[in-house]
Amino acid sequence: MPEGPLARWGGRWLGWDAVEGCAVPQPPIPGHDRARLTAAPRRYGLHATLKPPFRLAPGRTEAELAAALAALAARTAPAVAPALTVARLGGFLALVPEGDEAALSGLAALCVEQLDPFRAPPSAAEIARRRAAGLDAEEEANLQRWGYPWVMDRFRFHVTLSGPVTEAEADALRAALAADPPPLPRPFAVAALAHAVEGPDGLFRLRHRYALTG
Repeated sequence: MPEGPLARWGGRWLGWDAVEGCAVPQPPIPGHDRARLTAAPRRYGLHATLKPPFRLAPGRTEAELAAALAALAARTAPAVAPALTVARLGGFLALVPEGDEAALSGLAALCVEQLDPFRAPPSAAEIARRRAAGLDAEEEANLQRWGYPWVMDRFRFHVTLSGPVTEAEADALRAALAADPPPLPRPFAVAALAHAVEGPDGLFRLRHRYALTG
């Protein structure tokens, strides 16, 4: 959940600003239902997941999590990649790093590991849903250890821009991106950790942002 022009662009693109906690009008895409195409990422707002969403473990409090996030951010430096570009990952569109993304992957791995004591184990239904995607041995091991298959060596930094789309829908979204391009800095830096919380309406809102100052 970035600050500044990219955040404002993301609210307009997805129709939800998780920083301000409000809906944002989306420009129409002729011949396509833009709200439907962006419904999956809208509930989170424009963001890159470093630690997959989780419920607090029994006996843990949000105040303790906040303190751990502050401490982690204070000892961690910003993570930088040369740039971001639009790509199709599986069935959806996303912004992904161009060039060396080792720093971004390392930051994500650190968040997964350091914040894991606060994570409640996934339910049986959640495990079954993850396995339904067809996991290999490493992804299954990640699911068992970290509660999510696509972390550590299976992680790929991305900023989701759509839900599953057809080729025609992807082309329409690319045209919309060309007409209203995201203001992406070069180089691209993740300079803060964002703590976001799901509300009763299923939408996520920023609770606090912690600058990476290590």
